[in-house]
Amino acid sequence: MHIEQRRGGLTETLHPVSAALWADGAVRWSVGPDIASFWRSGCKALQLTSSLNNLPAEIVAGLTEQELAIGAASHSAEPLHVERVVGLLDRFGLTEADLRCGAHRPMHEPSARALERKGEKPSQLHNNCSGKHTFMRAAARYSGWPADYRDPDHPLQRENLARMTEWMGEAPAVAVDGCGVPSFHGRLSAMARAVARLAEEMGTRAVPGTGTTARIGWAMHRNPRFMSGEGRLDLLVVEGATEPLTVKVGAEGLFTIALPDRQAGLVVKCHTGNDAALAVAVAAVLDRVYPGILRADAVGGWSWGTVLNVVGVRVGDRRAVW
Repeated sequence: MHIEQRRGGLTETLHPVSAALWADGAVRWSVGPDIASFWRSGCKALQLTSSLNNLPAEIVAGLTEQELAIGAASHSAEPLHVERVVGLLDRFGLTEADLRCGAHRPMHEPSARALERKGEKPSQLHNNCSGKHTFMRAAARYSGWPADYRDPDHPLQRENLARMTEWMGEAPAVAVDGCGVPSFHGRLSAMARAVARLAEEMGTRAVPGTGTTARIGWAMHRNPRFMSGEGRLDLLVVEGATEPLTVKVGAEGLFTIALPDRQAGLVVKCHTGNDAALAVAVAAVLDRVYPGILRADAVGGWSWGTVLNVVGVRVGDRRAVW
C-alpha cells in the first residue's frame, strides 16, 4: 500500500505504508513489510503507567482524567494544555525549571503568535511532552531517585524498558527521543501487540478495566483535546469514530490505535514520515479493516486529502493505492 500525491492528475510523490493489527494473541491483518520503527510519542500511555506506579497511591487516586490525558499527551501548547501542566507542577511541588524536556514553539499557531505578540519566548511548558516529563520528574522525586530522569539507566527508564519488553513480546532497541528520554524501536507487529495490551487493560465500555493503565487509556479517549490539540489528527480520529478509540500519534509517521471494544491494537506507519500522507493512510487502513468505524462526514472534513497552492486553490490530491 502507498499514498499517492497527485498534482493536476499526475503522480508527484509516493509514500509507502505498513500497518499491523493484533488481536486474540496474533497478527490478524497486515499490509506492507513488517518494518521496525521508533515509537517516539506513540507509547506515552505505557510510560505514564510507570510514572504513576511510582507515585503515592493517594496522589494517583486524586488525579483527574484531564491531568492523566495531559500526562500522555503530545499537546499543542494551547492555553488549556499549559494550564494543566502548571497545575500538575504545583500539585507535585515542582516548577518548570525541574523539567528536562527543553523548550519549543507551540504547535498551535495562534498560541505561538500570541506569545510573540507579548514578546515572550516559549518555555518548557510549551514543549508537547511537558506533561509526560512532569510525571516523570514527580515519580523521581517521590521515589528518591536522581532528578535527571532521562538516563536510560535511571530506575524509571529501566522500568519503562521492562514494560515495553513485556508488552511487545520482544526487547526493543533504545535511542534518545526528541525530548531527551529513551525512545523504543521495534517491529510494527510487536508494537501492535503492545497496543492491543493497552486495549485489553482498558476492558470494554460495558465492563471497563480498573487498573492504572485502564484509567490512562480511558482518560485519553474521553479527553482527546487535552491529549492532542485543535485540528490535529489524533483528536479528529477520536471525535470522528463510531466506537471508543484510544489513539496516539508518534513523530515521523507513526500512529497507534487501541480498540477496547474489540480488544485489538492497530499500528500504521508512513515510511516517509509525511504527516499528510499518514492522515490519509490512517483513514484508509481503518476503513479497510473496520468499515464504517470512522464517520464519512468526519473524514470528509479533513484537509489532508487535498493539495492546495499558496493562495488556497485545490491543485491536487492524496489517495490510498492498495
